[in-house]
Amino acid sequence: MTNLLGREINYNSSRWRLINHLRYEAKRIIKALKTHQIRAEVHGSISRGDVNKNSDIDVFVSYLISSHKVELALQLAGYKFYSRKIAQATPRHAPKAHIFLDPEKKRSITFPLIHFSRLEMEFYYFGGVVGLTELERDTRVPGINKQLLLIQPTPKGHIESTIIGKEAEAAKIVGVSIEVVKERVRVLTRRKETGRTGILVSKEINPNQSFEEVLKRIAETNPIVRRRINETN
Repeated sequence: MTNLLGREINYNSSRWRLINHLRYEAKRIIKALKTHQIRAEVHGSISRGDVNKNSDIDVFVSYLISSHKVELALQLAGYKFYSRKIAQATPRHAPKAHIFLDPEKKRSITFPLIHFSRLEMEFYYFGGVVGLTELERDTRVPGINKQLLLIQPTPKGHIESTIIGKEAEAAKIVGVSIEVVKERVRVLTRRKETGRTGILVSKEINPNQSFEEVLKRIAETNPIVRRRINETN
């Protein structure tokens, strides 16, 4: 395994138990969607293994799909929706639907409301992505966390190393373009210096509204959102 020089972290039994618990919950959500022919994956620390007690379960669908189909699959599996929202990070990003399955918003399902761009898809792989097959095989994958540390799984834990000054090597290891690595370094560095960056759209959805209906209304009054939608038509 190619790796950058870094620090080796060995997991204790409680860390392994936490990994197994979070991955079990992710599998349940992904299987609920798969029952209705919806392909989903999980990204972030669960895919890499460097979880902690504050880790979220971030399941996502990468392709355009009816929100009704996603919601029906989850409801039939017994999941309750605690909140739903539309978010668009910047003018270049696609608006996305977020469904939260607990009050603390620790378990979520995300899917695009228009097609993702190539760079948006690479964002997920920047952090590491696994599907149902990898979860069932206990496979973990390399990815880069929000501290800009490359996490490379080992049988006993992981090796972590900074990607600053080694962006090209890190991009090759996680399988994304150098362009997306440099973009994420820029965004996450700015966030560290100034706090969370702003977001273009963040709109809570009422239970009786559909994501598509609310996005259409947002686009009617927001020319930036409207332009991003029209770019995909």
